Amino acid sequence: MNFLKDIFNVFFPEVCLCCNEHLVNNETTICLKCRHDLPLTNFSFEKNNLVEKSFYGRIQIENATALFYFLKKGKVQQLIHELKYNKQEHVGNFIGNWLGDEIIESNRFRNIDYIIPVPLHKKKLKTRGYNQVTTFGKSLSKKLNIMYNEDILIKISSTKTQTKKIRLDRWKNVQELFVVQKKINLENKHILLIDDIITTGATLEACCKSFGNIKGIKISIACMAYTK
Repeated sequence: MNFLKDIFNVFFPEVCLCCNEHLVNNETTICLKCRHDLPLTNFSFEKNNLVEKSFYGRIQIENATALFYFLKKGKVQQLIHELKYNKQEHVGNFIGNWLGDEIIESNRFRNIDYIIPVPLHKKKLKTRGYNQVTTFGKSLSKKLNIMYNEDILIKISSTKTQTKKIRLDRWKNVQELFVVQKKINLENKHILLIDDIITTGATLEACCKSFGNIKGIKISIACMAYTK
């Protein structure tokens, strides 16, 4: 099998999604040099980190983390762009496995019952063909041995892109858009809510508030990247 893969790579070499150089043995998704250049946050090991502080006074969460800092025109932006818009879903596996190892090592995210992604509206899902956090979530699920469930939280109306909206407008735009499907009993459960990028946190806040009437529920958050 490895021999056939080597032959295939001679004619169709894999390239780094950040610098477009050919990948060598044991490199996946990006090359070793670019991997070392990625801006790690180390939030998984830090209580009261910037992600957790961003939700103070807004919602109650147990723990929160993001693997990378998101910098404009940086390599993390390149990776997530490839994941979201160019069908490079293996980027989600790459980031999920990395963050999963961090979470295990940190020992802060304990007794989680379900991993739940921030959902896309069905119209956007149909257009894009996939939710960009699915492979990320499934990789975390496998690494952490926690059930992944994308049928619990749904988005009930479609909104225009949040990218260029100011904070107040973004918050108004996501209010009342998420609904919990009570297909399973979430009372006294601990869920890990996942997304790609945290900017203002408005979307995650709205998602968390949709679980507000469930007795004893605890929520932690894990994302690919955090925007300073």
